[in-house]
Amino acid sequence: MRDSANLLASLAPGALFAVALLVVSSQPRFSWLAEPLRYPWELWVIALAGTTATVAGVADWRYHRVAQLRVGPNEHRAEFLALAGGGFPLFLLMCAASVAHRPLVFLLPVLVLLMGTVVLICYDEFVFHRRRCDRWESLLHRTLLLGHATAFLAWAHFCFVREHLHG
Repeated sequence: MRDSANLLASLAPGALFAVALLVVSSQPRFSWLAEPLRYPWELWVIALAGTTATVAGVADWRYHRVAQLRVGPNEHRAEFLALAGGGFPLFLLMCAASVAHRPLVFLLPVLVLLMGTVVLICYDEFVFHRRRCDRWESLLHRTLLLGHATAFLAWAHFCFVREHLHG
């Protein structure tokens, strides 16, 4: 059950992002979402990097099942805290900033949550994964983190540099 919770927590942002795009596409200032040729480059980077991160996360989850790797309760708690306690609230703030008329109001809270999430991820990686992971699992973790970081940077550029899109 707890393994499924981590898998669901890692899949939630991508699924919720797609749903959120559908919801806001009906608003006049986001009408460009109906025309993929008008998508800004940041949206394509978010889609590609986010998908890459999600695939790496699912592959890592699957690798644990196939290789019968046991994740201890402390490691599970650390991972779940990073996903649900850091990543999910960060995702919600990013959603709010994305549709806000003044997204800069969200910059400081987003950065604070981002730093907290990074600390939780580093704790998980350095305490539990440093010695236990083989090359393949380390590659999956790095791919997941690089994908999320790239998607975040593309989103930050979209949200805070392209302010004219916010109306």
